[in-house]
Amino acid sequence: MYKQSLSVVIPIYNDEEVINELLRRLTAVVETIVKEYEIILVDDGSRDRSWEIMQAERAQRDYLRIARLSRNFGQQNAIAAGLSLTTKDLIVLMDSDLQDRPEDIPVLIDALLAAPEATMAIAQWEKRKDSRIKLALSGLFQHVSNRITDIHTMPRLGIFRVMKKSVVEELRRFPEKTATAVSLLYYIGNKYVAVPLKRDARFAGKSGYNLSKMLALTFARIFSFSMFPIRIVTYLGALLCIGSMIAALGLIIYKLVGNVVTGWTSMMVLLLFLFGLNFAFLGVLGEYVGRIFLETKQRPNYIIEQVV
Repeated sequence: MYKQSLSVVIPIYNDEEVINELLRRLTAVVETIVKEYEIILVDDGSRDRSWEIMQAERAQRDYLRIARLSRNFGQQNAIAAGLSLTTKDLIVLMDSDLQDRPEDIPVLIDALLAAPEATMAIAQWEKRKDSRIKLALSGLFQHVSNRITDIHTMPRLGIFRVMKKSVVEELRRFPEKTATAVSLLYYIGNKYVAVPLKRDARFAGKSGYNLSKMLALTFARIFSFSMFPIRIVTYLGALLCIGSMIAALGLIIYKLVGNVVTGWTSMMVLLLFLFGLNFAFLGVLGEYVGRIFLETKQRPNYIIEQVV
């Protein structure tokens, strides 16, 4: 039995079929490995009976804390809300669908405690029972993130992890509103150990991560931790500017040796040059506007309507 206390944070969205089994398996594990613990479920604006089931479970489990967001803010913001409620020494973060196996929590804790320099132990999936499309998109997301952002991670890492309390305390110091909680955990530079684990199939229901949400997550990481898109526009503008000058020179030569309608050459030269120059200027301005935008948006990422 570990001497540390334990918080388990799980975002919930339309999981009425899973909650009872999730808590049964999770409790069976946690109560045998630590003396002091809490389980925090965050309802991210579910449209089914998830909240009612969570309330019923809370009435029977004094270690269970449940929070309800005022609407659907997305999984990453629900995670941030749950982390803000934690009070224990070690924090477990996992999905609700039982693809992350509660029985693997001791494996992650052992790996974390065996590496004194590490602050996180993260599941690295040896095998995932997901669709080929989802696996391909997940791999693409990781590849793109490593190539064009400041965040570089090992392949096949999941949300499932154990963290020291200091990690969450450091996360709370970040005022950023556009970056996701999991991305910030990597950006902070916390040392972690990857633990090979197998991921089960979903216990019930369908994944809430459709293509649009996965793309939104990708864009959130790119635009929060990379100026690459704006720089691409800058480079493109510079290339267009150079290209327009070359084209302008060609048109002038053609004017001198050929028969061209009066005024057409000068008009095209001006259009091509100004068009390319405009893109270059927009790219430079975008560098500054993008940075200001990332730092000045201060709307809350989530609103907790109720905590029980």
